[in-house]
Amino acid sequence: MSEPSAPGPHRTRPPLVVAIPAVIAVLFLTLPLIAVLQRLPWGDAWEILRSERTTDALRVTLTVVPITTAIAVLLGVPLGWVLARAPIRGRTFLRAIVLLPMVLPPVVGGTALLFALGRRGLVGQWLDQWFGITLPFTTAGAVVATTFVALPFVVITIEGGLRAVDPRTEEMAATLGASPATTLRTVTLPAISGSLRAAIALAAARALGEFGATIAFAGNKPGTTRTLPLEVFRALEEDPATALVISVLLIAVSLLVLIALRGRWWPQ
Repeated sequence: MSEPSAPGPHRTRPPLVVAIPAVIAVLFLTLPLIAVLQRLPWGDAWEILRSERTTDALRVTLTVVPITTAIAVLLGVPLGWVLARAPIRGRTFLRAIVLLPMVLPPVVGGTALLFALGRRGLVGQWLDQWFGITLPFTTAGAVVATTFVALPFVVITIEGGLRAVDPRTEEMAATLGASPATTLRTVTLPAISGSLRAAIALAAARALGEFGATIAFAGNKPGTTRTLPLEVFRALEEDPATALVISVLLIAVSLLVLIALRGRWWPQ
């Protein structure tokens, strides 16, 4: 007689009071995607993707997104470690400040950046006077804006990954004579490799989709700060077909990111 198998997740047929709102929610979320695909000019899609405006926006995007992702990871991993491991006071308040851009309206974040780093901003005026650095309405400004909104995703992902790792493994490495840097490189980072990959993917996806902070701080200059989302915004009034094609492209990339993150953000 075989032993009973381990029970799986408990699943029951949902009652109508649950099923009907669930179906409505699914329809509400999928209907816009279906509408975009239904209106997509399939025959002209390739020519639209090859057009000068689209390729310029793609070039800016492919410049901004990798740089933003690298900066967000370089800053977010140490900050995530501090929030997860360091014995600091005011941790809750610090975490709230770090995660604020995740819930802040993006255009408000861009406005705040303008008053902080603009030519007359709190810090920007000194950057301009002392070093001749002007960030608004430049590609560097677009990187700053996207980093502002992408960084919290790296921090919260890394902090969550570190909290799932037993700190005694790091303590054991220290007792064996490993320096803090060696412990970080050989023990901590390998232990959170999955979280690190997720953080990179989320930062890249957030940078790819950023609109509000970028247009408020860096503007919408073709060939300089106009990324693909900003090109969609421009095309909505002048060229709806282009807006549809680029929107489908961004939707496809976003879906690929979500598929890549399966098992880390929800059960498979």
